[in-house]
Amino acid sequence: MEKRLHAKENRRRHPAGDTVDYPFLILVLLLLAVGLVMLYSASSAQSQYDTGYAISTRYLQKQGVCAIVGLGAMYAFSRIPVGLWHRLAWPMYGASIVLLLLVLAAGQEVNGARRWITIAGIQFQPSEVAKFTMIVLFARLTRRFGQDAKKFRFGVLGFGMALLGILVPLALEKHLSAILLMGMVAVVMMYVAGTNPKWLLAGAAAAAVFVIVYIRFMGYAGDRVTAWLHPEADPGDTGYQILQSLYAIGSGGVFGLGFGKSRQKYLYLPFQYNDYIFAICCEELGLLGALAIIALFAAMIFRGYWIALHGADRFSTVLASGLVTLIAVQTLLNLCVVTNLLPSTGIALPFFSYGGTALAVNLGEMGIVLQISRYRNHRKIQEEPL
Repeated sequence: MEKRLHAKENRRRHPAGDTVDYPFLILVLLLLAVGLVMLYSASSAQSQYDTGYAISTRYLQKQGVCAIVGLGAMYAFSRIPVGLWHRLAWPMYGASIVLLLLVLAAGQEVNGARRWITIAGIQFQPSEVAKFTMIVLFARLTRRFGQDAKKFRFGVLGFGMALLGILVPLALEKHLSAILLMGMVAVVMMYVAGTNPKWLLAGAAAAAVFVIVYIRFMGYAGDRVTAWLHPEADPGDTGYQILQSLYAIGSGGVFGLGFGKSRQKYLYLPFQYNDYIFAICCEELGLLGALAIIALFAAMIFRGYWIALHGADRFSTVLASGLVTLIAVQTLLNLCVVTNLLPSTGIALPFFSYGGTALAVNLGEMGIVLQISRYRNHRKIQEEPL
């Protein structure tokens, strides 16, 4: 009773939930604003082509609607107690698996990949939802395992079985990019949870072998690796996309050609408004503009980790770490692909690439980080001596 009264008095004297972390919020909004502007520029030519030169904002309009939905989700999630996600972790995990299986049974094919489903007239990618639910479940398991996460039974088998429940349907979808992304995020979260690093290294080696075998038996994935190593060997087919991306980056120089003046966006560079939008940013804004965008991402990611480190409890810390790591890994992989440091993976650039599901989910996830930031001092208050 005495401890409960003390905690209540501390909350009264030090209200921990009145304000979000404004630097993080501003950085997210800046990335969203710049992303929408660059999406308009990168997609305008494709929009005119698709509509018979009737409208240049087709993709911007669709993305704008999803941005509004995402901002609404971000605000709502920033007000929802973090404990709710702890209670919903298992139900959301089960629902994600069902949705992924529905893709296999009745999925819709877009750009040669069957990864979308339509429910109530809304088309979305279940894999985007699965990434979020995996992070929430891992955060719950971290709190459940506690110090037992250092044991193989919990720190490896426990997390591993939960991860496989998501990865197996994705493997059946041949969704290699999502498998790679979720695997990397899982490793970071397991490390934060306390899993022995030597087991993580062994798991990473096994995953590398799996990827090599997976690529060996998937023709199109093998073609991507060949195009990555020698794009000049087939400039008219498998190496075409990466060569056009490098042309765009090189054409920008230091200061860029100017906003809206990209040449590669005129149907030379495939997916110029999606996976390869950063190449258009480099072409129009130059090296300085590209570095500014990278700096915005870096600042948001570092601020997100700062919020995670100051979380009110273990669940909040691991949850925020996972959500920020998802953005960090996705950004890093996309930039490496666009600059040909990695083979093409189909991973989009957060807040920039065209894709309504990803944008709405990413903004909602940032809302959860903002909610955690409201209580960034609460743990310290609770630990103050009587």
